[in-house]
Amino acid sequence: MRSVLGRKQSSKHEDWICAMRDIESLISSEEVERKTVSTIAKIREITAGKTAAYAWSGGKDSLVLGRICEAAGIPDCMMGICNLEYPQFMEWIDYNRPEYLQIINTGQDLDWLAKHPEMLFPKDSKTASRWFQIVQHKAQAKYYREHNLDMIILGRRRADGNYCGKRSDIYTDGKGVTRYSPLADWKHEEILGYIHYFDVELPPIYEWEKGYLCGTHPWPARQYMETEQQGWKEVYDIDKTIVENAAQHFDGARKFLEAIK
Repeated sequence: MRSVLGRKQSSKHEDWICAMRDIESLISSEEVERKTVSTIAKIREITAGKTAAYAWSGGKDSLVLGRICEAAGIPDCMMGICNLEYPQFMEWIDYNRPEYLQIINTGQDLDWLAKHPEMLFPKDSKTASRWFQIVQHKAQAKYYREHNLDMIILGRRRADGNYCGKRSDIYTDGKGVTRYSPLADWKHEEILGYIHYFDVELPPIYEWEKGYLCGTHPWPARQYMETEQQGWKEVYDIDKTIVENAAQHFDGARKFLEAIK
């Protein structure tokens, strides 16, 4: 394998596009197969005798995770969303969701966002991480309790700078939720190689501007904006109806729409 991508936050969207285009020169199908087989075996070993399910987001890592977990005999899964998702993305979810997926809606909407304006287009990683806490983590904890799980399996990877545990790929948080990240040591090229060689369909997010950098997210959680107006423009280019609806709550959205008339 030849690595060409750095951490997601330090690479450009175009770098990912190029890597996917040239993936056969970066990693072979045999290398991907070996990694896959060893990961499936490890999941089976770790989850033996335990009640486990996986978290699915529709993003590239969770798509790979889902295929591997199901091959390891773990079909149950969940997804956390709110009322601020991209409609086109949710349409894709409807057609491509795993058979045993349970979707949990944590309820954040435009009224909620208007009361928490600091959450609009996060200006720092701390604010961005709060989106994961109030949507994905909250939904995961709810599913975990309702299904009496021993662990929930995540698609987190250290190559993205994600926390996967100190000494292993498993940790238990302060609320008693045990999270296991079997893809923790997978490189970006291994993920892209799996998607290529196993013919995994990606959601439309990766065709949008900065898709590989932003990944799956509610639209107001879109990162890497120099100005609020840039955020409204990028969302408008994806789905203008989102900005039109948001204009009833946000002066910035109204000003953007007035400026493009």
